[in-house]
Amino acid sequence: MHARGFGAARVSVPVIGQGTWRIDGADRAEAVRALRAGVDAGMTHIDTAEMYGEAEAMVAEAISDCREEIFLVSKVVPSNATRRGVVRACEASLRRLRTDRIDCYLLHWPGSHPLAETVAGFEDLRRDGKILSWGVSNFDVDDLERLLAIAGPDRIACNQVYYCPTERAIEHAVLPWCTAHGVALVGYSPFGSGDFPEPASPGGRVLQSIADAHGTSPYAIVLAFLLRLPNTFTIPKTVRAERAVENAAAAEIRLDPAEIALIESHFPRGPRPRVLPML
Repeated sequence: MHARGFGAARVSVPVIGQGTWRIDGADRAEAVRALRAGVDAGMTHIDTAEMYGEAEAMVAEAISDCREEIFLVSKVVPSNATRRGVVRACEASLRRLRTDRIDCYLLHWPGSHPLAETVAGFEDLRRDGKILSWGVSNFDVDDLERLLAIAGPDRIACNQVYYCPTERAIEHAVLPWCTAHGVALVGYSPFGSGDFPEPASPGGRVLQSIADAHGTSPYAIVLAFLLRLPNTFTIPKTVRAERAVENAAAAEIRLDPAEIALIESHFPRGPRPRVLPML
């Protein structure tokens, strides 16, 4: 599995990881098998969150005998993001995950508690070895600038944002900001939110033609497209073991400039939105 340096510490992390939002709505045994198949295929970067219901417990089951191989990410909801609340939430996640540390712990989206409180909680956890790094999710550039002013350089490991071919807004300003400041950009929901291009649509036909040339699927081509820039990671979710293996294999696909230009022409970036898109 192809890996990149993650955040200022440049920890080596697989470029394709595994998302877990809503996996608890699937058959538990099947979802756990899919997670494990992904790990066995090299997707040892696993993302979860306290608000994902049973997902943390399902992740714990999937990695019970291979925790040392895993780059584990979880998230605190903003309502818990006071200095003490962050610590309590993290400790609860650690119990559900059945581990002694989280590799990267995120604030799930900007909230009402002062960022200085959240950062202080993150640093308490880092000092105590309960987390190894911390970052954020769904932060626009203004949010990132405020956070940087509080935390200082080389503290924000990543920003996790909505990024798929039909939603490329982060390429306007968020991705360049993250790249300039050594912050990893992790794209969630790479296949969109129920709007993956239909096979008969112009975009769907383009993805299929490129997939045929590479002997793979349109889903794998989408993952390769999102990874074409040097500071990006992606975390597709699946509850099917065969799809997990296919997702992992996408890390080795190299699209040529003509293929990238063709995809970009059918899925244009569009104007910069006033509000950062999120799910």
